[in-house]
Amino acid sequence: MRTLVTILAFNEGDKLRSLVSQFAKDHTYSLLFIDDGSTDGCTDFLKQERRTVIRHDTNRGVGAGIRAAIQYGKKHGHEVIVVMAGNGKMQAGEIPRLLEPIESGKADYVQGSRYLDGGSSPNLPRFRGLGIRLFTTFCNVLLGFKGTDVTCGFRAYRLDLFDKIPMNLDQEWLDKYELEYYIHYKVIKGGGRVAEVPVSMVYPAEGKNYTKIRPIIGWWSMIRPWVYLTLRVRK
Repeated sequence: MRTLVTILAFNEGDKLRSLVSQFAKDHTYSLLFIDDGSTDGCTDFLKQERRTVIRHDTNRGVGAGIRAAIQYGKKHGHEVIVVMAGNGKMQAGEIPRLLEPIESGKADYVQGSRYLDGGSSPNLPRFRGLGIRLFTTFCNVLLGFKGTDVTCGFRAYRLDLFDKIPMNLDQEWLDKYELEYYIHYKVIKGGGRVAEVPVSMVYPAEGKNYTKIRPIIGWWSMIRPWVYLTLRVRK
């Protein structure tokens, strides 16, 4: 299946450079980088590496980046899209794990999980780990779904999923972290086939600069899709 692997980047510096070096020359998928308004020369570096890149002039958010990648994938005839962060936490060598359930016809949407057997999260801060488990439990209760790691951004989707299940990805309020959870909610409620696979989420050993999620603002960005969709405030 024609697969597009999308890497989202915003001022990742050496982390992105290290990730780029992980991709083998003989990989069978296409690569697309989304530079979400970086000021660290991200696009210049990627162009020097002869990588395909879409640049946003300002930092628009993860959701805006995923939306741009979905549009690009559809336009260029891809069937599957993999989404991963450019911060080095996710491992390029584990992309086949995400693709297997889709390629074998078992799933339309695959969620990575650090908590399944075979997954890992070295150096995960204790408070962060507790928050992930509590938030995952909250989302599972709303959906009646037994997931283990709803916050893991390492995911894969069949692109025709966005045509088969009613959803409106173009809403501006989905530009930040909202879009990932909006899709998760819509796919499960719409009867899409969902699978989880074990993945690694590697955190910095020094325990610093491990996330760009801002307190309060970022947390609300993650929570409000569940509030809006459950209360039917938005579609």
